Amino acid sequence: MESTRINPTALLQAQAYAHPVRDLHLVETHISWVLLTGDYAYKIKKPVNLGFVDFSTLERRRRACRDELRLNRRYAPQLYLDVVPITGSGEHPRVGGTGEPFEYAVKMRQFAQDQQLDRLLDAGRLRMEDMDALAEAIGALHAAAPVAGAGSPYGWPARIQRNVQDNLDTLRAGTEGVLHAAVAALETWTQAQNRHLLGTMHARRSGGQVREVHGDLHLANLVRLDAAIVPFDCIEFNEALRWNDTISDLAFLTMDLRARGRPDLAYRVLGRYLEVSGDYAGLRLLRYYEVYRALVRAMVALIRREGSSGAGQAAQQRELERYLGLAHALAAAERRALVLMHGLSGSGKTWLSTQLVTALPAVRTRSDLERKRLHGLGEVERSASAVDAGIYSAQASAQTYERLAMIAQQILDAGETAIVDAAFLRRAERARFRGLARELGVPLAIVSCHAPQDELRRRVELRTRRGTDASEADREVLEHQLAAAEPLGDDERRGALLISTAGCADVSALAQRLQQMLFA
Repeated sequence: MESTRINPTALLQAQAYAHPVRDLHLVETHISWVLLTGDYAYKIKKPVNLGFVDFSTLERRRRACRDELRLNRRYAPQLYLDVVPITGSGEHPRVGGTGEPFEYAVKMRQFAQDQQLDRLLDAGRLRMEDMDALAEAIGALHAAAPVAGAGSPYGWPARIQRNVQDNLDTLRAGTEGVLHAAVAALETWTQAQNRHLLGTMHARRSGGQVREVHGDLHLANLVRLDAAIVPFDCIEFNEALRWNDTISDLAFLTMDLRARGRPDLAYRVLGRYLEVSGDYAGLRLLRYYEVYRALVRAMVALIRREGSSGAGQAAQQRELERYLGLAHALAAAERRALVLMHGLSGSGKTWLSTQLVTALPAVRTRSDLERKRLHGLGEVERSASAVDAGIYSAQASAQTYERLAMIAQQILDAGETAIVDAAFLRRAERARFRGLARELGVPLAIVSCHAPQDELRRRVELRTRRGTDASEADREVLEHQLAAAEPLGDDERRGALLISTAGCADVSALAQRLQQMLFA
């Protein structure tokens, strides 16, 4: 039956299905047809060979359907139901019918299309809190993903650059003029970056960060189901595109948010992912992988342009230009600075730094989280004793600040602005980071938060009762801080912004003042 070819529009008739249908609709991508029937969706592989994907035979398409079912059940078992045969003829097909199959489809439970994250974003319904939930979900999936073994062919720097080069070769052949020159410049940049990041890539591979991940983690492949955000439609057709560094998987999402004009959401999901995973070492690779992912989308636009005409062709040309422009901007971007949050427990440092992550933008590291990570505790897990012998002892605090300094350097080495959210109540602690800024040649600012002591006590006691915050600084810790804190010296105050958090702080104004201090 290999010679039989399905006419996808023939599936837009109720008699093609063994169940009731409503609102039959066909969605087409460059490699698939998706039939929406009301309760179920059926995804059919196109009989194409594009190099990176080969669905040219029925057996290849059947195997790809089975792989898609198996792999996506890791993420969305409630959506992925079965692989079903398509029988009959190309003009009169029967989904799930008897007889010899001439095609196969992945059967899925259909969800509301307006719940895809790309559509939620377009409708203005994607929130910062959604980014937190998404980052936590991705972090958990990455932590559970299979790790590439020592003998695996995946994750080697030369192979990664070959994947990048494949996209560049396709783009070079399909562009001219200014776009052709942009592709050539990106080829030079990616090759140089690959050489520069060689050691980091080898360390990531040997450290278990190359895993069987999603591979196509952009907004259109994420959906809100009930209260959760669920990935679907992972890469099933090419193992080399699925076995990746975890930070490369995340880079597709952050790139997509940037491409859609929402760098604030990109920094929010990135920051929360790093807090959950602790994988700040991977940040050094993020920009390289974001450029790679932008090149992938540019290549897809090029392929779609070649298969379109008229308005569709013009739209794909704009997409091609947009993604190449983004790749160029990402390659050129670097905005390094160091911001220290300062203040007693309950002074609003973490709330304010959360807003600054998206307003500056910046990448944050929190002492409360890293202190617990050092002691093997979960984010809201309570230690036996917070003071003296516990995680707030002098030795534990010294270890925490050293870890924060290491992470701050990793953030700065990645070309990003680093926010360090810690109390910084001792002059020696602040001096350590001022020295780091001088060593790396980056500007530094201190955001010093303060509120009346009675208000600090009220906030700390409320936080302790709730038990949902990473901080374990209770009333006892606060009283110790009040007695031992060393105020900012005159030399420190010259580079500091003093912020009262007794009322509602103007985050936009603060961000503007910081940008002027750091980058003017």
